[in-house]
Amino acid sequence: MKVLENLFYSKDHEWVKVDGDKAYVGITDYAQHALGSVVFVELPEVDVDFSAGDTFGAIESVKAASDLYVPIDGKTIDINEALIDDPALVNEDPYDNWMIYVEMLDKSQLNNLMNSKEYELHCSKEV
Repeated sequence: MKVLENLFYSKDHEWVKVDGDKAYVGITDYAQHALGSVVFVELPEVDVDFSAGDTFGAIESVKAASDLYVPIDGKTIDINEALIDDPALVNEDPYDNWMIYVEMLDKSQLNNLMNSKEYELHCSKEV
């Protein structure tokens, strides 16, 4: 399982990469392994406001379907349209293939997320 040190992680297996007052959000390597071969990704429109914990989309694999949850309050300013055309990119590298790019509304919410070590421990308890 690949976990990057410079990201924040949610208990729902989403990652957040901070870019100033904006952030990229995607699913973790753990999540894509658990799902298996991804065949469909549904992402929101641009300019949609979300609160932490809201569903921002869905992902389907040959094994399962799952909702995607935004870990922080924000507004979508971009989506990764490449995933809509080629959902398997999530399996190739879930950290390069972000899902949404959001303008963060409250950066202090990052304190509610896990660092890489905490996330690795979280995943070890789920096995």
